[in-house]
Amino acid sequence: MWEVVTSFRALAASAVPEPHRGWADQVRPRLAAAGLDRGWLADMIPPAGHLPDFLNPAPATASPGLSEELAAIEATDPELVRRDLDRLASQRDNQLSPRLRSLHHNPPAHLPRIVAEIEAYWRLAMAPYWDRIRSVLEADIFHRGRQVAERGTARVLQELHHTVRWDGGSLQLVQRDCDITRIETGAGLLLVPSVFAWPRVLTRSVRSEPPQLAYPARGIGTLWEPRTRTHPETLAAVIGRSRALILAELDSPTSTTELAQRSGLSAAGVSQHLTALRAAGLTSTHRVGRSVLYARTGLADALLAAHA
Repeated sequence: MWEVVTSFRALAASAVPEPHRGWADQVRPRLAAAGLDRGWLADMIPPAGHLPDFLNPAPATASPGLSEELAAIEATDPELVRRDLDRLASQRDNQLSPRLRSLHHNPPAHLPRIVAEIEAYWRLAMAPYWDRIRSVLEADIFHRGRQVAERGTARVLQELHHTVRWDGGSLQLVQRDCDITRIETGAGLLLVPSVFAWPRVLTRSVRSEPPQLAYPARGIGTLWEPRTRTHPETLAAVIGRSRALILAELDSPTSTTELAQRSGLSAAGVSQHLTALRAAGLTSTHRVGRSVLYARTGLADALLAAHA
């Protein structure tokens, strides 16, 4: 959910942060067509200022699934929802939209609608790219874990971000974008790598829960770069020339029609090859309105890299 919230904020900005502009150009038309650029999330996630804490529930595991986090959102204590909305109102001359006023009045009645909108946003904006995003996040977690083992926790905290300082047993956040009240929170500190939080560090502070600190993951600069310089012919002997060509073209989520135009294959032929590639775990499908987008999986990336 940190990626959902921060990616939506990036799209809401007047100028999308430079690393994510290509992604935004692909996603914004889909959101507009689905009306998600003017729905619940648009009301709740401002381009700057407080991000509602209830949209980023404390994870129950180190790698929670979307369904787990959505269930936690739907079960949010109404008082936490109202607290978040009061903070949003304080940033807006004490005004909330009619939609958010109804949420403030009766959170349990409207949280299922918010969850449904998040699911729709995920399908359009996140799912086709999730393998790519997750690989960056997991690489960051691996790197930080190794740092802890080799150099200690203090070194990790010192190197998270230029606005974070560990000084004599005290964690200091300089020029922070969100408030964090340590006295009111539970024990510990939860570090959350994020690709869309860049270039900021963001925090979540809820009574009796560990505070969360979302920081820019390492490797964001290469997130949207082509993942391989593979020449399809080097893979043709393994999976066939046409399927190798299709995989090479799937550097960003693409429809059957677009793949046919790029590859010079017929739409029917591309469809047959995609079916076979999906059955082999090399592609995934994501419905966007009336269209279906195909994306490479992590397994396909590894296969292409091995034959680069």
